[in-house]
Amino acid sequence: MEDFDLYDVLAELGYGLAPRTRVERAQAFAYKHAAWLAGLPPATTAILKALAGQFAQTSTDSLENLYVFQTREVGRAGGLAALRALGQPAEVLWQTKARIFAV
Repeated sequence: MEDFDLYDVLAELGYGLAPRTRVERAQAFAYKHAAWLAGLPPATTAILKALAGQFAQTSTDSLENLYVFQTREVGRAGGLAALRALGQPAEVLWQTKARIFAV
């Protein structure tokens, strides 16, 4: 189950829930939270989508790693400065992760 985040592996094993791949979760995040994303400043939307893309590639660990802001995709999207436009970066990341796993 290497295409899945540990969250989905444990949810399937412990609760019998149907797992979603990281890519499916990232795509569902962009789709199901489109209205929320559309109401944000464009740079903030770009950074959140870039972070969801990083999640799709490497899992939750990438979102909890400070180096995620040094990746090319996240840097091009505006980096930490774009995230600050929405509030405290740690809180924004937490909200983003919650939205990724809520779909």
